[in-house]
Amino acid sequence: MPRITYKSLPATRGFWTVFLALGALLLIGLVCALVMETAGHVVTGMNNQIVWGMPHVFAVFLIVAASGALNVASIASVFQRAPYKPLAPLSALLAIGLLVGGLVVLVLDLGRPDRLLVAMTTYNFKSIFAWNIFLYVGFLGVAGFYLWFLLEPRLARIAKPAGLVAFLWRLVLTTGTGSIFGFLVARQAYDAAIMAPLFIVMSFSFGLAIFTLVLLAACRADGRPLGEELLGRLGRLQAIFVAVVLYFTAVQHLTNLYAAEHAGIERFILLDGGVFTALFWLGQVLIGGVLPLVLLLHGGSGAWGAWSGRLLAAGLLVVVGGLTQVYVIIIGGQAFPLVLFPGRQVSSSFFDGVVNGYVPSGLEIGLGIGGIALALVIVQLGLGLLQLLPESLADTAPESPLEPEPEPEAATAEP
Repeated sequence: MPRITYKSLPATRGFWTVFLALGALLLIGLVCALVMETAGHVVTGMNNQIVWGMPHVFAVFLIVAASGALNVASIASVFQRAPYKPLAPLSALLAIGLLVGGLVVLVLDLGRPDRLLVAMTTYNFKSIFAWNIFLYVGFLGVAGFYLWFLLEPRLARIAKPAGLVAFLWRLVLTTGTGSIFGFLVARQAYDAAIMAPLFIVMSFSFGLAIFTLVLLAACRADGRPLGEELLGRLGRLQAIFVAVVLYFTAVQHLTNLYAAEHAGIERFILLDGGVFTALFWLGQVLIGGVLPLVLLLHGGSGAWGAWSGRLLAAGLLVVVGGLTQVYVIIIGGQAFPLVLFPGRQVSSSFFDGVVNGYVPSGLEIGLGIGGIALALVIVQLGLGLLQLLPESLADTAPESPLEPEPEPEAATAEP
């Protein structure tokens, strides 16, 4: 490969405009967190039945996407795919930013963020939440060292083993996040071993979509060329990930339909769930799955026929569909009533046997948007302060064939 020249983003007027806009969103998120902290969760849409609200949707989405954002760097270092090597530093930085943004939303939504020290010093190793403390903090450390090795030429030899450790760590991290739901046997929507691999493939799709959007925005802001060949690779990879997510989603629901104990929740999500049924079919399946596949697998003419336009539209659709999918999993799983006595109908004044209602408040949405803004601020500052983005990602011209060496002249005999 030709030598890769990295260059930081210049501090132009557009750079500071985006930075101030993200800072305003971050400030709104902090104000929302402060109001929820002082007034309590009574100002939110959460209740005794639905205790994980919209902030958890944003937090889980960002944490899952953080794992997948590192996938591009893993392809370059672990699987030795040279075309992805120039994108590895941006991939590692984005993974760190998304994870920090998700964890901040998660901590601020707990109601007592000051008790985080208790969670970090007192462990119940029978709980998957205790294990996630190590997984999340460890991922930040591994990704940080991996980014350092990528930037320091003298440590280039360690980049490949560091990338392998980061690749394995992110698989374990996403497995732990999915296992949070898979281990909750009391909830009919969660009690399934397939939740762990489902979250892994979700991370591949969500992370790559956000990575592509950030790459397009960064290169467009600085006028850096992006080759159609590289974008085509990302587009075809995104199509594979979207298709795999649809496949695992189908397997999840088909296996639940086979088990009689999950018949109620499956009917609720697929047919009778009202807003959750609409979100599943229109948001998760159509917007987050079918439409991106059509865009990525069927080319066209004009601006939307180029890979940049198709990747932009498909990435936005995947992000919207991903948030919808996490919403259906978390909120829909809690809305369905707990099965306290299998085979019996339960009814009482405590809402037993009743579908739980939930309407997210503006404070919850503001906190989640603040987490996204924090992740993007970290990425923007990294791109502005460090040389992480290649000066050019244009397609390299094919090498010309070697010219045949001239035949040596015949030696003339001396008289």
